Amino acid sequence: MTDQPSFDRMWDELTPIGRSAATGGYQRFAWTRTDHDLREWFAAQAADRGLSLTLDRAGNQWAWWGEPSSHQRGLVIGSHLDSVPDGGAFDGPLGVVSAFAAVDALRQQGFQPRRPIGVVNFGDEEGARFGIACAGSRLITGALPADRARALSDAEGTSMAAAMRASGLDPDGVGPDSETLDRIGCFVELHVEQGRGLVELDRPVAVGSQIWPHGRWRIELPGEANHAGTTRLADRRDPTLAYARLILAAREAAERRDSVATMGKVSVFPNGVNAIPSHVTAWLDARGPDAEQVLAVVAELDALASGAGGSLLQESWTEATGFDRDLSDRISAVLAGAPVLGTGAGHDAGILANAGVATAMLFVRNPTGISHSPAEHAELEDCHAGVRALTSVVAELAG
Repeated sequence: MTDQPSFDRMWDELTPIGRSAATGGYQRFAWTRTDHDLREWFAAQAADRGLSLTLDRAGNQWAWWGEPSSHQRGLVIGSHLDSVPDGGAFDGPLGVVSAFAAVDALRQQGFQPRRPIGVVNFGDEEGARFGIACAGSRLITGALPADRARALSDAEGTSMAAAMRASGLDPDGVGPDSETLDRIGCFVELHVEQGRGLVELDRPVAVGSQIWPHGRWRIELPGEANHAGTTRLADRRDPTLAYARLILAAREAAERRDSVATMGKVSVFPNGVNAIPSHVTAWLDARGPDAEQVLAVVAELDALASGAGGSLLQESWTEATGFDRDLSDRISAVLAGAPVLGTGAGHDAGILANAGVATAMLFVRNPTGISHSPAEHAELEDCHAGVRALTSVVAELAG
């Protein structure tokens, strides 16, 4: 098929960028040297195809085949290129590479679009460095206030504003971008499935139905630093005990409420082997099919944290997001017989959908069912099937 050499070549080019030789996982964080290399790769793909490259107020990259306007809005495809710490190769990049491959396939077929087609690379989708998922799309839609974004800091204390400035973006210009949003008629994001739905259905591609409600919270637990060898247990104020209780409580509350809750990130100060900590900062990720149940889990943990003298602060929250029914129905008609799946993972597609943009998603089978890990995978044959599906969808929506 005409899409295969194009996809394979781009995938081989992208694979080494940000990859750990030790684990095989990826460290692709926003506004770093690796992020710069990824953006340069994206810009080169746009230039090779004669696509016009633009940046919005948050630094998201848009490569356009045709010139969109508020009178002739475009069809946008793509995803993101950043990763979680030690993440997999497919989460995000599969959608970007497939989007360029779909453009190549359409051009080889002599396709002439009746509306502009854009390929997008959203920045900082994972939120791995500054803690807010989908920061690039949240900023342009106004879901993330610019002042709050600029003040966010990473583990080394570097603010997002400083990181942006060091990468050549003016942080003072960051904010809601109605001009960019007015250029989008609809958005279709292809993504590797982050579960086993397609494995169980024995199908390579599915159409997305909805994204579960989900959020992140920061938990602060104070204690008292002291000597690990000379301080009696009864005299200790050790915040890691409260943290341990919260981990167990999160699991138990989530099980009772048909949700999922994860406390996978923690910062202990002063982090010494022979020192009782003076402070623990932990993060909670909670999600599930029912928003009320998810928030009930969080409320239980909030009460526990308060009882330990700590606090729980919401960093992000996204309601359940259903994709555009008419758009998804058209896609399902094109991909006759493709199953329909929901997801517990957040995506830029969900942020745009909540901002009123007609949005849909496609998922490509992940044989391991594992994501946010080096074990995340998609077979090359299924990747090609995803490109063919996306190509057919674009032909339908832009023809």
